Amino acid sequence: MRDDHLTSGDAGSPWAVVAAVLVGGATVTIALLTQAGGWLVDQVLLLSGLDRFVPLWPLAALFTVLLIGAATLPLALVPRSTTIRAAGRGWLVGALAMGVLGLLRTIPPVHHEAYLAALAVTAALLALLAHRLSPRLAPAPRPARPGPLPPPGWHTTPPGWPTTPPGPTGAGPESFGEQAVPAPGGDRAEPVGDPPGTAGPDPAAPPASRPTPVTLLGIAGGLVLLMPWVRFGALGGLLETVLAGLAAAAVGALAAELLDARFWGHHEVGEPPRPARLVLLGGLVAGVVLLLVGAGTGQSGAQLPLLLTLPPAAFALAALRALARRADRRHGRLPTAWLVGLGVFGPLAFTDPEEVTLLLSGSRDIPFWVAVTTGAGLLVALLLSTAYAVVLARPSARPPRRATAWTTAVVMLLTVGVGGVVAGQPGLHGERLFVVLREQADLTGLPAGAGKAGRDARAEEVYRRLVDTAERTQADLRRDLRRLRLDHTAYYLVNAIEVDGGPVTRAWLSTRPEVAKVLVSQRLRPLPVPDGTTRGDASAPTGPPWNITMIGADRVWSELAVTGAGVTVGSSDSGVDGGHPTLAPGFRGGDDSWFDPWNDTRTPTDRSGHGTHTAGSAVGRGGIGVAPGAQWVGCVNLDRNLGSPAAYLDCLQFMLAPFPPGGDPFAQGRPARAPEILTNSWGCPPIEGCDPRVLLPAVDALEAAGILVVAAAGNTGPYCRSIQDPPAPYPDVLTVGAVDERRRVTDFSSRGPAPSGVNKPDLVAPGADVLSAMPGGGYATLAGTSMATPQVAGVVALMWSANPDLVGDLDRTRRILRETATPIDAPTGSGNCGGTANVAGAGLVDAYAAVEAARD
Repeated sequence: MRDDHLTSGDAGSPWAVVAAVLVGGATVTIALLTQAGGWLVDQVLLLSGLDRFVPLWPLAALFTVLLIGAATLPLALVPRSTTIRAAGRGWLVGALAMGVLGLLRTIPPVHHEAYLAALAVTAALLALLAHRLSPRLAPAPRPARPGPLPPPGWHTTPPGWPTTPPGPTGAGPESFGEQAVPAPGGDRAEPVGDPPGTAGPDPAAPPASRPTPVTLLGIAGGLVLLMPWVRFGALGGLLETVLAGLAAAAVGALAAELLDARFWGHHEVGEPPRPARLVLLGGLVAGVVLLLVGAGTGQSGAQLPLLLTLPPAAFALAALRALARRADRRHGRLPTAWLVGLGVFGPLAFTDPEEVTLLLSGSRDIPFWVAVTTGAGLLVALLLSTAYAVVLARPSARPPRRATAWTTAVVMLLTVGVGGVVAGQPGLHGERLFVVLREQADLTGLPAGAGKAGRDARAEEVYRRLVDTAERTQADLRRDLRRLRLDHTAYYLVNAIEVDGGPVTRAWLSTRPEVAKVLVSQRLRPLPVPDGTTRGDASAPTGPPWNITMIGADRVWSELAVTGAGVTVGSSDSGVDGGHPTLAPGFRGGDDSWFDPWNDTRTPTDRSGHGTHTAGSAVGRGGIGVAPGAQWVGCVNLDRNLGSPAAYLDCLQFMLAPFPPGGDPFAQGRPARAPEILTNSWGCPPIEGCDPRVLLPAVDALEAAGILVVAAAGNTGPYCRSIQDPPAPYPDVLTVGAVDERRRVTDFSSRGPAPSGVNKPDLVAPGADVLSAMPGGGYATLAGTSMATPQVAGVVALMWSANPDLVGDLDRTRRILRETATPIDAPTGSGNCGGTANVAGAGLVDAYAAVEAARD
């Protein structure tokens, strides 16, 4: 048969087929690389502490559309085979839809509700546009050459197909784009246009209000795709979940328009059509379309699972199409809309794109479980497509009864619902709002006094003023929150309230006169299985490690007989393993030395090991800690490596005025039991909801109370001005960078100046391959400014132990540390940042010299 007589289902010449395969492969490759590459760029910027590059995704969308368009446009126009041209046009339109949807990623990820609303509207508009343009986009068949009339036995209208009698204008079958051509069997001709039941009404079809068995099986298939997300994921807030449902429905409608009856009609050959060809070839072409739709769906990171789980579902859709044709029913758009919509709903609703981050990749946290869910989703999609192809699309298969289809859909719905409640993470786990009030406490005119007694008196007065200010200024707002039944937690160290709520609540709070600003307070969604405890694999030290000897702490113990006794260090981190042999003796004890707002544990524990390691470097015994004679108290502010303003404030507030388990921080705080020094190996970046000044009132209050705050500079070097995340940039914080064993500032150590122009860091300390304690009695070497920070806190403990009158005298303490530090040369080149002051501060902390100076 010559090309100019091909039916719409013909594959075309071998060269055209090869071209289609190459173009399809190129389309898939380009989409996968640009989506994964864009996410990786986002993550590199985040890990480097650099600002989010807003034009990234618009540029990626434009680049992708141009590349795919250049490959698919010739395929959509040149080949004589309408099947190949239909594939090219489907892929081209899918790429355009992906490009338009990709533009929505300019919306900051923290505003997920706004993104989902924009996705729902944009996808719905694209679906409407595709519906209007669908007849124009469908490739018309090549006209047949003029020739003799068909021989006897040929039919311009096959038996059983509706006929159109000539009207006043002589309209006949040709007016529907039909062409009399021989069918592959040679006994009758098939129309090239849409077959009956796909474009026009089918008298045998059930009413639209009654879902057909095909639609019900589409719903069941979508629920199957949803199952892994219900098992391993967790929903966000109520509004977020509703908007995710609307967005998924709109994306499903868009997919249904792209994969409508005209699309499938080009892959149907024979009467009835051969199901194997329809499922295999039609499924492959449709899979590329779904991949493009999935690539445009979801914020950066949320779209990655869809690149693997959505394309295999195309084979299930092809099987449903074959079933509908064999049952002589309209295929319609609902089966595709339901199946794709439910498949998309999983990653949109059950994951937070901000949590699909390399920041959480060091343990079995959200990225690990998203990968597990994606793998399970891929397997489920393959099994579903195989089952539908074998059971529904084989020539001898009988269409299921309506009752059977209903039963299948209901059973799957119950399975998903019950499974989510029993085996999943039920409930809503949306973000909270951190509401900062305009009025902050006046902390001027505090009582003076030297030593711990003077410090305690100032702390008592600071606590009283903070609580009084919060109680007075929060009263009206807290009353309205109770009236509206909005769960909330009040704070006093910063005059603020954390509130359950979404964009509507945020808008209402922003209009109140007493409110200064409303921030999003990140709340991690629960894990299906708690992460295990990280344990070290290094041997216990046989003597002081290199970092201890570098700063001279061992000489302080042996020559000056000072170990930090009489001083308490507060650790706000992932926790502390209170049973570790190097830390157990130094725990202060009592009912106010441990607070875990994450898991409500009553004894010191730590799963990640970060907090145990930092506490060991500060006060651990056995040679690993700078001040082994000091005591410690602990608080969990970072259980899973992503915190929030409220989580950090929980611990800072506890450090100012410790309280017993279950106690009221406003009424039962004990400022006299506050630790003298706080070590903070953490920072609060924008992804966690912090703005540059949100924790400044807390640091000011701790400074006024005579409590020294020591904080890590961060690990976003060697970029200049990379000390950005609170509390490191604040002037009253003792900010610490890191050096290696050769006294060189490490590349990862963040640089100044701070956003306010203040030179940072203040000091540097050993931070590369530092040996310290890990949960379970083990040890490990870790690197980071997190490791350097507790060593400086330990040096201050030695100073105040050597001279108790220095306790609370923060200005003199900082001056001694700077004056006794060993100068460090700033590196040349891009890491210089204007000189040593913004790279190494005053230099390497010298414990021996600082303690000697403190004694004078």
